[in-house]
Amino acid sequence: MTILIEIPDTVARAIRIPRKEQQRQLKIELALSLYAQGILSFGKASELAEMTILEFGVLLGKRNIPRQYDETDLQDDVAYASGQ
Repeated sequence: MTILIEIPDTVARAIRIPRKEQQRQLKIELALSLYAQGILSFGKASELAEMTILEFGVLLGKRNIPRQYDETDLQDDVAYASGQ
């Protein structure tokens, strides 16, 4: 399943990210926000951000976002590591 989010042109033009980097950067910002709110697990957030688990973990540290880790996160990470 793919979800498309429409952003009004006026907002898209106001985003202070180079046009060619906007999609990737917005996915990273969404992943960080969803993870910080406990809506998305660590493994799935790193997948959404299109980053390795290590890269995403480092970014969390840089942004001072505390690591939330529970049994569901462990299961997701094991599944991710095994290619599922």
